[in-house]
Amino acid sequence: QVQLVESGGGLVQAGGSLRLSCAVSGGTFNLYAMGWFRQAPGKEREFVVTISRSGSTTYYTDSVKGRFTISRDNAKNTVYLQMNSLKPEDTAVYYCAANANGVPYKVSGLYAYWGQGTQVTVSS
Repeated sequence: QVQLVESGGGLVQAGGSLRLSCAVSGGTFNLYAMGWFRQAPGKEREFVVTISRSGSTTYYTDSVKGRFTISRDNAKNTVYLQMNSLKPEDTAVYYCAANANGVPYKVSGLYAYWGQGTQVTVSS
């Protein structure tokens, strides 16, 4: 059974930084494409960023380009999301997801495995 566990969320002031981690167990991490999605109160879950199984390909949503960086450590079965210059509109529950066919999709419905989410709150 594949399990994803996010950590690293919290409360930060605008302009600050957070680093989210997502540890994957029970599967073959280096075959998975990984994605981060977020859901703000009253809004639908939205795509943030995705990374291919090798880490060579990444796609970011426009609103986080230049501020967020995704990376992965296949030796540690972990994907990271470094978030800098945070804005109040980044406030959301952040979810990591795994796609077993290795393709870095932007569509949440194409990811089979999900973590429980971690809250990120950015105060103004």
